[in-house]
Amino acid sequence: MPRLRVHCFAISVDGYGAGPNQDLDNPLGAGGEALHEWVVVTRTFRQLFGQEGGTTGVDDDFAAKGFADIGAWILGRNMFGPVRGPWPDDTWKGWWGDNPPYHGPVFVLTHHPRASIAMDGGTTFHFVTDGIEAALERAAEAAGNRDIRLGGGAAAIRQYLSAGLIDEMHIAISPVLLGAGEHLFAGIDLPSLGYRCAEHVATEAATHIVIARQPG
Repeated sequence: MPRLRVHCFAISVDGYGAGPNQDLDNPLGAGGEALHEWVVVTRTFRQLFGQEGGTTGVDDDFAAKGFADIGAWILGRNMFGPVRGPWPDDTWKGWWGDNPPYHGPVFVLTHHPRASIAMDGGTTFHFVTDGIEAALERAAEAAGNRDIRLGGGAAAIRQYLSAGLIDEMHIAISPVLLGAGEHLFAGIDLPSLGYRCAEHVATEAATHIVIARQPG
């Protein structure tokens, strides 16, 4: 069974993975863009979008690990787009243009059916309406002997985490306070679910935490 991994999910010091008032113009909510300042300057991130340069070092190493040996992705619906309720049409195809950065099968959690969308660069979005375990099963089949990356958002991570289905999770704590938004860990008892802090590394831009499920 492939492992389910979370990488590069940024939260504020007060635990929010997105700011309040998310919408089309503010997909990360008020103040949410500041969460990702550590990663957008890295060489790995810039290469994803065909840009040159970028920083190297610890932050870039964590960014690069998020793409190593990944055969499929799972996304919450909010990570795919701002549309709520039934899909009005097929116009919206994600935040990333014609060539999204996934380059493989992506399984989007939703309550509303929609036909799969094949994009440039090898990304295909599949829409899963029968829950997180069904999405994981389909992603595992698509990934083969590689792992699955759970891309977020916070609500999707909370669901998989509460079910004890995440094997490893890299959280980047950015040095900002949001005060409100989508909290990642509130009400979740990580130790009772079998998780431990396996690694922690601080840089000038973020504090990187790796949370792993204990064997047994």
